[in-house]
Amino acid sequence: MKFTFNWLKEHLDTTASLDEIVEKLSLIGLEVEGVEDKGRELSVFKTCRVREAVQHPNADRLRVCQVESAEGEFQVVCGAPNARTGMVGVFAPVGSYVPGIDLTLKAGELRGEASNGMLVSEREMGLSDEHDGIIDLPADTPVGVPIAEALGFDDPVIEIAITPNRGDCLGVRGVARDLAAAGLGTLKPLKAERAAGAGASAVKWAIGDNAAEDVHYVAGRTFRGVKNGPSPKWLQNRLLAIGLRPISALVDITNYISFDLGRPLHVFDADRLRSDTLTWRKARNDEAFLALDDNSYKLSDTMAVACDGQGAVGIGGIMGGAESGCQDDTTNVFLEVALFDHISVAMTGRKTGIHSDARYRFERIVDPESARWGLDVATQMILDLCGGEASEVVEAGAVPDSSRSIELRPSRIADLCGVELSRERQADILRTLEFTVEDKADLLVAGVPSWRSDVELEACLVEEILRIHGFENIPELPLPRPSYLPHGVLTLAQRRASNVRTALCWQGLDEAVTFSFISAAQASLFGDVPETLKVANPISADLDTMRPSVLPTLLAAAARNTDRGYPDNAIFEVGPQYKGDTPKDQSEVAAGLRSGHLAAAHWDQKARAVDVFDAKGDALAALTAVGAPVENLQVFASAPNYYHPGRSGVLGLGPKNALACFGELHPKVLKGMGIKGPVVAFEVFLDNIPAPKVKKGEASSSKIRPALELAAFQPLKRDFAFVVDADAPAEKLLRAVRGADKALITDVALFDVYQGKGVEEGKKSLALTVTLQPRDHTLTDEEIEAVSQRIIQQAMKSGAVLRG
Repeated sequence: MKFTFNWLKEHLDTTASLDEIVEKLSLIGLEVEGVEDKGRELSVFKTCRVREAVQHPNADRLRVCQVESAEGEFQVVCGAPNARTGMVGVFAPVGSYVPGIDLTLKAGELRGEASNGMLVSEREMGLSDEHDGIIDLPADTPVGVPIAEALGFDDPVIEIAITPNRGDCLGVRGVARDLAAAGLGTLKPLKAERAAGAGASAVKWAIGDNAAEDVHYVAGRTFRGVKNGPSPKWLQNRLLAIGLRPISALVDITNYISFDLGRPLHVFDADRLRSDTLTWRKARNDEAFLALDDNSYKLSDTMAVACDGQGAVGIGGIMGGAESGCQDDTTNVFLEVALFDHISVAMTGRKTGIHSDARYRFERIVDPESARWGLDVATQMILDLCGGEASEVVEAGAVPDSSRSIELRPSRIADLCGVELSRERQADILRTLEFTVEDKADLLVAGVPSWRSDVELEACLVEEILRIHGFENIPELPLPRPSYLPHGVLTLAQRRASNVRTALCWQGLDEAVTFSFISAAQASLFGDVPETLKVANPISADLDTMRPSVLPTLLAAAARNTDRGYPDNAIFEVGPQYKGDTPKDQSEVAAGLRSGHLAAAHWDQKARAVDVFDAKGDALAALTAVGAPVENLQVFASAPNYYHPGRSGVLGLGPKNALACFGELHPKVLKGMGIKGPVVAFEVFLDNIPAPKVKKGEASSSKIRPALELAAFQPLKRDFAFVVDADAPAEKLLRAVRGADKALITDVALFDVYQGKGVEEGKKSLALTVTLQPRDHTLTDEEIEAVSQRIIQQAMKSGAVLRG
């Protein structure tokens, strides 16, 4: 958004300097991106008079000019065709930098004649592309006037960045309003009086039923006998200053009001309209439209257009049509002032690709009340600059009711921003922003002005008050510390993921990072794949399904390694797997696999292929790292069907609470994935692991590792052998023995399994080593014997018999 300093002061009664204005704009949220001050930049270039211009004796296209400047008289050799005696131009002295040609002037000779300086063109000054001749000013222009003043470019141009919510500041008046609220002056009243109409309008408005949601309201009036042509110099200079090309008085008026008041307008040549009623309707698919930018566009049935009965003459909120646009010979005009739905304008703009100042403003919501006073301002300006007479006003639709109130608790300023402001100060700031304020008990009830569509909540009022009070006035205070001791910042899930990675690396596995997408064929090897796991727009044909397990992507990586001559794989990944398309269907899993041999062949030992116990060990290491109750786990033979049915298991706290799976992968799966076995794998379901118990009022993230407890007494080891059924799991016996005395027994390990002579058929012998750790005294023989008896009794309860 660009505007000039003097343009701003037409709305703001202020004595503030340019620097003060620029500083305050950034402080109230209207960030200044740049200031262009031609008067300061071009101050060295001043008007001069050519006292004499004669033909160069040695060049047909050059003239030798005697130039009278503010600093004296100089001889200049000039090649401009319009250089002549008596003219008033602009002189660039020796040593000055000419921006348009990137040159610093030096004294010199041209074809034998001395030249001390330069008579410049607008292009050489960087003011325009005009370079047919040097600048030729009116004869009564005094000598020594700076060029920017002489040409009307001495008004500094300010450019600010507008955030999408501040559509009200896409007009100079909106910027002036904020500056007035910030204490840099007073906002001048807007002159918008309804001019009486002379007779009925030759053109009327109508809104079709299918366009009512897109076009809320439209008004207009006909102007008869206007005189179109170049706009006044002051108007052209302002448009040029902000980068707009002056076209004609009628068009320049609409552009000026759009930037001055943030109210887009459009004018039709009434004599070129093919009906006395303009109707807003939905466009037809592939309907052609020739716009004012001389480009033809294909419309669609989602776009609102103004139609004169034979075709579209304007796209709502975007651009008018070339066939009904105003020309230099236009004498009768029909004015459009409309309110469009901002979403409709945005969608139409994206589809057509048209970027216009009107679209930019309507997308950010134009003040609905501007449809009323915008008509009056435009009417007066057209009558003042183009003459003619205005008809009565015609309209269709209704201006939406934008009135609303928001309750503000004065204490919220301190609560949200840490700034103490009195109730009266808060109310005063809101009133300066033209909110209405009513004091009710413990609340300030603020009526939101029509141009602030972005103010919706109490927090919005807090922001407005603080913005005008000044962010720079927020006191610098240290944040209160609840404790000087550091607290952990990672969640339980994050800490578990980190811990399990470390543990699996210590197990000798390398971490892999793979896609969460696999092919449907691979996914089917790991169970039924619901349609919800199919990717609607896959990045590749073989990555069209979300993985139901992490294992297929690890298997694919292992297969690639094997194909390249590395058959011994030991890899893992911590990542998501999916069973549906909702957040609750995603779970975090630590999975890994081993293939080939655990260790290479050596002269003193044979190479050992990986087996199910390697996978079980990896799973237990992962579970231990994340704090799972490993000592309470049970083993079940209910692994998923992509595991080998006789060489796999499930670790859980019960048959319905599986924490991990492990085992050899099914040969059918290995064949489908293109890798030779054996391959063992494990999956640890991190989301199923119960959180650690914490004391009441203590956050789980604050749970720390208990202090290391070292006993001063030497541990004792006792061996036991029990006979159990041949198909009985050893874990059942181990768990029973651990429960015999949880205070003394610190470890139970299986060191031998025997079947054969001396053991009844259908039975097996399990030999255990039990470690006893005394805490406060050396155990006596009687105490050791008592613990041994409790161990035997617990074993017998589990179905075991002490081997004789």
